[in-house]
Amino acid sequence: MQEFLSVYKEHQEEIEQFLLQSLKNIDNITQFSKPEFQKLFKTFPATDLIYVVNKEMVQCSPNFGRKKIISEAEGRNRLYLKKRLEQKDEGYFVSKPYLSSATGEPCVTFMIEGPEKNVLIDFEVSVVLMRLGLVELHETFNKILKAFYLLVGGMLMLFALLAIGYAVFEYGYHLVHDESFSLEQIFKPIVALTLGLAIFDLSKTILEREVFFKSYSDDEKGDSRLLSKFLIAIIVALSIEALMVVFKIALNDYSQMIYALYLIIGVALIIASLAFYQKMSRK
Repeated sequence: MQEFLSVYKEHQEEIEQFLLQSLKNIDNITQFSKPEFQKLFKTFPATDLIYVVNKEMVQCSPNFGRKKIISEAEGRNRLYLKKRLEQKDEGYFVSKPYLSSATGEPCVTFMIEGPEKNVLIDFEVSVVLMRLGLVELHETFNKILKAFYLLVGGMLMLFALLAIGYAVFEYGYHLVHDESFSLEQIFKPIVALTLGLAIFDLSKTILEREVFFKSYSDDEKGDSRLLSKFLIAIIVALSIEALMVVFKIALNDYSQMIYALYLIIGVALIIASLAFYQKMSRK
């Protein structure tokens, strides 16, 4: 779905102008009643949701969806939408893409001002792009992909929690049952916690971007930050492991110290690679 958002951003001005001109061709839309709103779903196949607010941005109509009407939404305060909306023309406002709380799909909202009330229409981003011929979307395949990302992200999150649980259990077990408490028994849980945190962060990003779409801005910077955070967690874990190896060799056999040096050099190479990547990313 990130590809859809990239395409939308690339053609944002043309898409917004198309939707704007289409809405302008409908007379007295702010005076529409329930049957007329239902007809808009046929006129605009990309329409996801329609509702009406008063001048104080309090909803004074149900949520008119393509398949159902939600009366419980009436009376909600929609004042927060004013922060998302930018004026495109006199009486017409549009938002940037965001996740619809009503449908769970990425959408853009158009608001049409009237003398007494305003009409808000949510357009589903993927359908808009498909209708304009900017992308080819296969609904079944898209659902399969979404389910796959949900499964993988959920499994990663589960393994991250297991790693954290193992760290807590390992530390508690040795603290209670072992008479001699060594540094190794402290370092191992720390490594497990660090790896668990890195895996959890990765799974959270996968779920946000491919399933729940929490954020749509600065995608390339987000990818760079994700990789940097993941590598930093790995570097911390390997550094702790290297320190533990040094202590063990120092206590047992100095002739094996070369292997600890190899591990430290490996960590240093990862740090240098990360620094080079970040420098090139900024350029």
